[in-house]
This record gives sequence, C-alpha cells and structure tokens, in this order.
Amino acid sequence: MADAPLSEAGSLPHLDAARLGRLLDGAPVVESLLAVYRGRPATPLRQRFGQADGREMIVMPTWGDPYGGVKILTVIPANAGTALPVISGLFTLYDMESGAALATMDASELTARRTAGVAAAAADRLARPDARTLTLVGAGHIIPSLGAAHAAVRPIDRILVWARRPEAARSAADRLRARLDPDRGIIVEAHGDLEAAIRQADIVSAATRATTPLIEGAWLSPGTHVDLVGGYRPDMREIDDAGIARSTIFVDDRTGALAEAGDLIDPIANGVATPASIRGDLADLALGLTGRSGADEITLFKSVGVAASDLAVAVLAWRRHAERRAQQA
Repeated sequence: MADAPLSEAGSLPHLDAARLGRLLDGAPVVESLLAVYRGRPATPLRQRFGQADGREMIVMPTWGDPYGGVKILTVIPANAGTALPVISGLFTLYDMESGAALATMDASELTARRTAGVAAAAADRLARPDARTLTLVGAGHIIPSLGAAHAAVRPIDRILVWARRPEAARSAADRLRARLDPDRGIIVEAHGDLEAAIRQADIVSAATRATTPLIEGAWLSPGTHVDLVGGYRPDMREIDDAGIARSTIFVDDRTGALAEAGDLIDPIANGVATPASIRGDLADLALGLTGRSGADEITLFKSVGVAASDLAVAVLAWRRHAERRAQQA
C-alpha cells in the first residue's frame, strides 16, 4: 500500500504552488522521470473540452502501481496579460491499492516542474555536452522552470529570453534570475530579436501557445538542440516545416505526439516528414537506445505532455512531503 494520508486539520493535504516549489527544488526530478520512462509507461490520451473562444478543460488520468492520479486543467487565454493565470487546475494523487486520495496539488506548478524535467531529461541525452547559450521562447509560468532545468544538465552560462511583449520577456527574465544559483554567474537577458537570439543558441526551448510557427529552421545553427514544449493541440505550431526537415526528431510519447502535436501533424501532412521520421521517444532515450549522433546534428524534442510524467513528479513531491511531516511528528 502507498504511504498513508497525512491529515492536516482533518482535511486532505493540499500542496500549493509555493509548497510544491520548496519540495521539488533540488529534488531528483530528472532521475525520477527517467526511471519511470525506463518502464515504458502507457497512459491514455488526454481529454480536451473546448469552446470557440479558446477556453478549455483538459483531463489527464494515469495509473502506475501503487499510485494513480488525475490532473484537471482549465485554460483561459483571455487571462493573458492580467493577474490571473492562463492555466490553472488541480492534480489529485491516489493510493491505488486502497483507493484513498492522498493529496491534491497545484496543477500549474506541477505541470511546470514536470514539463521542465522532461525537457531536461531529453536535453541530457540530446544537447551537446558543451552547450552554453540557451534561448527561451515565451514568458509564461513555465519559463523559470525550463531555464533552471536546462541549466542543471548543461554548463549554461548565458540565457536569452524572448517574448512577443518586451515587458513580458523582462518579467520572465527577472523570475528566472531569481531561480538560478547566483554562484553560477549565469547571465540572463531579455532579447528583442528572436532570429538573433536563436542564431546564437546552443539550445532553443519554446513554451508558447503559438498557432503560427515562431522558429524558422533557417535560423538554427549546426549542433543546436530544439526543445518544443508549448503546443499540445494539432492547430499549434512553434517551428516551421524547414525546422522539422533539418532536425532529427524525438518525442516524449509517439502516440500522443502523432495525435496532438501540430509541429509534427502539419509537416507529415505536407510531406516534409513521416511517422518514421521520429527516431525515438523518451523511453528510448532513458534506456540509452538512441540519441545524438554527431556534433553538427540538429536535434529536436517535441513534448505534448504525458500524464505518467505528472504522476512521477507528484509522487516525488508527496514522498518528500511525507518525510518532512514524519520528521516534525
């Protein structure tokens, strides 16, 4: 049986964003994710319920004995630029032997941490060992986690942040700077020219909800690693067909990517790529079955988000929470 619930004033424990951040800072997120993917997890495709104005509810169940979980997200695009988050929701963790709920968790923070962890796990296998300049495309909640995760697996010494709105890029750069180890001396700069920022990059990491490609393949230097984590629908694109054609492609999950990733669905429909163009998934990378084949190769990792990743990070947070509560008892 999984760890027994630890009640807090008689209620189900809730790990809010701040507490999750404290529990997962310094935690072996990448290692936990790689361990899960070595077992080749199988999870159903997410369910999406949407409105014409862009509002969505997303439901993602997963089960990995002795734990299971369900993440429910709401996506409200009209909140962009306001004090309200675009994405919010809850993850509920269960003991799947007894059926008892163990805790609820802030889904936005959990998603940011697991998405960044997955990206870093892939980059650890795909980015050049000497990659030093990281360009982040986007300014949302996940950007600080992405920057910190990539810096944890590569000797990053400079990070460029680009967003459509310069003030958003500056804010994201400030938030990222606060997350990094000051002893590393990593330079973090908001950058106003996307093409120039990408041409300078050893790693490009995009986390946007773009429906028109932002990244052009012609901008990618030999040896660049591209990390696309923003798009999760067939109508979303972060890179153009030329970028797909120039890259060796890897994904978090083949079934999910081919069903949901516009960055692959469109190029396949256009004859630029085929399903066989995907060299491997995160399980293949975790098992060491594939990876970068040369210093000048452009590698691309496309993640649509898999519920097994949420569960791996949720269980890690829960166990650390349980350990700390036991120490205080």
